[in-house]
Amino acid sequence: MNGNRALVICIGNELVADDAVGYEIYRLLQAERLPTTVRIEFCGVGGIALLELLTGQEELLVVVDAVQFGTPPGTVHCLPWEQLPAIGGSAISAHGIGLKDTIDIGQALYPERMPRQVLLVGVEGRCFDQLGGAMTPEVAAAMPQALAAVCHVVNLEPGGCR
Repeated sequence: MNGNRALVICIGNELVADDAVGYEIYRLLQAERLPTTVRIEFCGVGGIALLELLTGQEELLVVVDAVQFGTPPGTVHCLPWEQLPAIGGSAISAHGIGLKDTIDIGQALYPERMPRQVLLVGVEGRCFDQLGGAMTPEVAAAMPQALAAVCHVVNLEPGGCR
């Protein structure tokens, strides 16, 4: 990361099928050899709660979450903040407001704490209403690709988000 600080916030509910994406990536990231400039956090509920994790020292914020953008389940999305649709969280997860709204609020209320760059690594989910259910096979199979996307982004390797 060339000395710049990054924060990876993994959002999700490990007890609700495909909403467990963020938790699973958080768990996998703990086993990775990330640069010392990278901090990872788990946030069971997204929305405004993720703003509390920002210190103002991060240049890059990477949010990892399950998404519903209408693409096939298991599709890994890597999007800059400017391209995020304004969609709220699913009903069962209690994510509240969507990431785009959260970042807008953060920039209005805490501009000194907001990173210069915000990216989403999202995995298209299908099942968000089965408490205690496992991730669907398509979503579970996408975990290595999602993990690779996060690792590329924080290491600035080719193939990461731009």
